[in-house]
Amino acid sequence: MADFIKHPVVELPDRKPEPVFGPDELVFSEDEKAQVKTWISRYPTADGAIMRGLWLAQEKFGFLPPEVIQLVADEIGIPYANAYGVATFYTQYFKEKKGTYVLDVCTCFSCQLCGGFDMLHYLEEKLGVHKGETTPDGDFTIQEAECLGACGSAPMLQITNGPFVHNLTEEKIDALVDALREGQMPAFTSVTLPQDEDELGGNRRTDVSATDTYSVRPVSETVR
Repeated sequence: MADFIKHPVVELPDRKPEPVFGPDELVFSEDEKAQVKTWISRYPTADGAIMRGLWLAQEKFGFLPPEVIQLVADEIGIPYANAYGVATFYTQYFKEKKGTYVLDVCTCFSCQLCGGFDMLHYLEEKLGVHKGETTPDGDFTIQEAECLGACGSAPMLQITNGPFVHNLTEEKIDALVDALREGQMPAFTSVTLPQDEDELGGNRRTDVSATDTYSVRPVSETVR
């Protein structure tokens, strides 16, 4: 154990990093406090509201440095360690400042076989940064993601915990980056199952602005 502490496989986080936000900034509004209380009331114990509380804080502050996690823990009334454990377990919570757009490229098994790494590497070359890094202009952060639950439309990526971009190609990435640089987020796209097309005359949802259909999956360059 002592040797691990001296030479960790993964570098241990700074236990007391320099705060990013000052005391005057580290406050919830009265409306936000009321919202947290509403969430707490829906669970048998207060810690059930921690995920919503962290999400609220991330939307407010942009990411979750330790002092923001502490703010959430104090507001909910739970130990910091409990809040920190949740924040660090889920990759959707950002523990460091990210770019305006966070591009999570799935490289899990299905996407990997269909070109997930090809798309990741193309995006790295296009933006000039590696996964885990942010472009100098602060516009884009590239991340490698585990399964995002869209294996049927692999390869794919997600934008800042929001819209999915299905059936990725280099051309789609080019168009996506250009659109995001103009401040245009892609619309939510609902992918239609083949039987929906054949038996139901298309997608069953009526509240989407874009649809796509399943197609023959590509094969990764690395396994051909």
